[in-house]
Amino acid sequence: MHKKKIDKIAGEVRKKIISMHARADASHIGSSLSCVDLLVCLYFDVLKLGNKKQPAAGRDRFLMSKGHAASALYATLAERDLIDSRTLGNYCCEKSLLPGHVTRGCAPFIEASAGSLGHGLPIGAGMALSAKYDRSGYRVFVLMSDGECDEGSVWEAALFAAHHKLDNLTAIIDYNKLQAFGRVEEVLGLEPLADKWRSFGWAVKEINGHDCKKITDTLKRVPFSKGRPSIMLAHTVKGKGVSFMEDELKWHYKSPKGDDLKKALKELKR
Repeated sequence: MHKKKIDKIAGEVRKKIISMHARADASHIGSSLSCVDLLVCLYFDVLKLGNKKQPAAGRDRFLMSKGHAASALYATLAERDLIDSRTLGNYCCEKSLLPGHVTRGCAPFIEASAGSLGHGLPIGAGMALSAKYDRSGYRVFVLMSDGECDEGSVWEAALFAAHHKLDNLTAIIDYNKLQAFGRVEEVLGLEPLADKWRSFGWAVKEINGHDCKKITDTLKRVPFSKGRPSIMLAHTVKGKGVSFMEDELKWHYKSPKGDDLKKALKELKR
């Protein structure tokens, strides 16, 4: 897809996210904004899905392991016409169809519930192994947070996937360097992160996670190495797209109100 068009779609998704969080007074807006470009590239250029009425044969599986960034996924699904945009209006509200954490069955193509971090990669590895056994041919993509890599289950799954040569499995880390209570390097340092994944037997690429052309070009080349699972470390900015939210920890929990809401929407209309 042309860069200008996909950048415009990402802008529309960000506007939806801002409005959703403001209405619901919900947390995790910074985490949602950081992964927008990754989700837009996946859903508009990479994943083989079909549509909500007719899923593609052998469709790809996508797992949103960083389930607290649910608004980004829902807004992307709406922009892709996989869910009705009107349902975004009651996001994270009582009796909403769209919970604050990604939940299986709340929308088409949501394969698993997420919330407790560290579960997405193990589930994805199981799906990828099943596809190998069944000779189904589908691919599995898992979007994770950087703070999620504090979980031991991530590294157990990493060992498992490499051992079973799951080259139909691709993990993506939204590497925005912030987590709930501080900077990743201060809470529990991950570096050298790329070398860690290589030592676990994965093929690794590092990119700018807001460069849509680079994201798409990289993901269209998976597997990066035959017989090995792939991981893309996407360097991102928490709160991307709204200047006063960017790289600010407080927007992990805070939602925009009043002048903040007006300013955010104004920036995104440029």
